[in-house]
Amino acid sequence: MEPGHSEGTARTRHLPGDCQAVSSVLARIGDKWTVLVVMMLADGPRRFSELKRAIGGVSQRMLTLTLRGLERDGLVTRTITPTIPPRVDYELTELGQSLRRPVEALGDWVFEHLPEIHRARTAFDTRAEEDRQPG
Repeated sequence: MEPGHSEGTARTRHLPGDCQAVSSVLARIGDKWTVLVVMMLADGPRRFSELKRAIGGVSQRMLTLTLRGLERDGLVTRTITPTIPPRVDYELTELGQSLRRPVEALGDWVFEHLPEIHRARTAFDTRAEEDRQPG
């Protein structure tokens, strides 16, 4: 069996450019801000300011870049309502909705394994500190 294939799937040849294409999509959907935006939009449309407040720590520029990237990839739509000031709402597309389940599963995995991860980090940091000590 070739890497990346499981039993029962048709064997397909991947072209050299396929890895690059997959990599660019994984970079988008694996970004921490993207994951948080997808989770915030899972229950319906939100205004930019709502998203910014809900996702603490994201700068206006980073949120703008994240939303533009998601819009470019067809995961989010942007609707402008001509009011003063203009109202801008963001919503997951059907494709974006299909990303919810994997993102939620990843989040569930993190919560389930967070204590183990914290223990591993503490052990690693302790070993690294011991290695830095003259001795």
